[in-house]
Amino acid sequence: MSYRIGIDVGGTNTDAVIVDKENRVVAKIKVATTEDVTTGILNALDGVLKESDVDVAEIKYAMLGTTHCTNAIVERKNLAKVGIIRIGKPATLSIKPLISWPEDLVNAIGGYMHIIAGGHEYDGRELSKLNEDEVRKALRDLKEKGVEALAISAVFSPVNNEHEMRVAEIAREILGDIPITLSHEIGSIGLLERENAAVINAAVVKVAKTAIKSFENALKEKGVEAKLYITQNDGTLMSAEYALKYPVLTIASGPANSLRGAAFLSGLKDGIVVDIGGTTTDIGVLVNGFPRESSVAVEIGDVRTNFRMPDLVSIGLGGGSLVKFENGVKVGPESVGYRLEKEALVFGGDKLTATDIAVYLKRVELGDPSRLRNLNDKLVEKASERMKTMVEEAIDRMKTSPDPVPVILVGGGSILLPGNLKGASKVIKPKNFEVANAIGAAIAQVSGEIDKVFSLEERGREEVLREAKEIAVEEAIKAGADPNTVEIVDVDEIPLAYLPGNAIRIRAKAAGYLKIL
Repeated sequence: MSYRIGIDVGGTNTDAVIVDKENRVVAKIKVATTEDVTTGILNALDGVLKESDVDVAEIKYAMLGTTHCTNAIVERKNLAKVGIIRIGKPATLSIKPLISWPEDLVNAIGGYMHIIAGGHEYDGRELSKLNEDEVRKALRDLKEKGVEALAISAVFSPVNNEHEMRVAEIAREILGDIPITLSHEIGSIGLLERENAAVINAAVVKVAKTAIKSFENALKEKGVEAKLYITQNDGTLMSAEYALKYPVLTIASGPANSLRGAAFLSGLKDGIVVDIGGTTTDIGVLVNGFPRESSVAVEIGDVRTNFRMPDLVSIGLGGGSLVKFENGVKVGPESVGYRLEKEALVFGGDKLTATDIAVYLKRVELGDPSRLRNLNDKLVEKASERMKTMVEEAIDRMKTSPDPVPVILVGGGSILLPGNLKGASKVIKPKNFEVANAIGAAIAQVSGEIDKVFSLEERGREEVLREAKEIAVEEAIKAGADPNTVEIVDVDEIPLAYLPGNAIRIRAKAAGYLKIL
């Protein structure tokens, strides 16, 4: 028998599960997320191993959903000094790199940049010749400044990546073994947003390396000789090696894990998932068992990017949300967070929280309900109705039609809601709902993706579609998927009428299972 450990780090709790070969939950645990994140992971790992009777030698895989990279960007801490090279002179000189970035984030990554001659037109023709002497001069300057990572972006590199690839070759000669991010491998067409995504990826490489190494050491300390995988924000896995190259893909992986876990636990492939944690509620949409992707540019740490992210609505409602009866009823966004078990009334504290409301209404048995005897029935009902309305309004925002849809409740804070919601055809709270995020990590598939513009001038549609699918499959295999199980799960074709040569943008995604021994 072989087992897998899934760990997901949330803002309030870190959840862990052990599942067997048939995806049955053997053990589960929730512990408080710690300020340094890593200690919380260690506590969760230690706790779930003690909860089970599993021989650690039989644990073959470990899956981690981490907030390390997100926290580093938001807090502006532990980011690498990034050298930025944009290939696009003279066409792009009017708007410099990092132009819209917050000043404190620019300072945190150094803000060292060069714009050099090169890049391509929208149909793949050379915009201007790559000036290699200029490239070498820029790289030597960045070396003197002591950059720890490099981000390279070029005009229309998703159409033609030759200049980015050549600059990367020269960079390895001059800078040695330094992490290099190429924008065409992460973002889509728009230069500024794609460049931003590449710079953010380069900035968090160091953080990701530290986090992954810490987790590997923790596993070894517990005697677990497991292959490590990291969850990414489309609800799938990538190998630790792949994650070190593309750590930006871990951002928003937590909600994606919850959506995948909700799909697995409920047996539904399509519907809306409401994931209620200690501080916030994330509402996402399942499409064919995977999170629906956002169709608009997404901001990360106040920086606009255009790489793939799950389509989510987040509201300030969680188990630790403060409830106040001033000028009506107010629930959240203020929260006691991970201090819930110290500060909530039901646990002996002095703050009225959403969890206290749920205990009063007998939706869950926690703490000492007698401490709530002075609450007013009408006010409690108003607070409960306010929480319900907040979620119903968020659900309505995510729907694409007025028709009722299935709603799946997951996360420890799901105890806050009743069994009926407006706009829901049915409300499902599956078994093990409170650790759906860790389960989503443990049972996740491995994926690969491509987003590229192809010209149909010399090749037919079927040929370029086949090439795109093959690249997506190769990416999935590189990320750690079993080649025998990889299949195409999504393909989008977008004709680009404004481009010459009958161009088409193709986005293809492939996914496959880990080979469970």
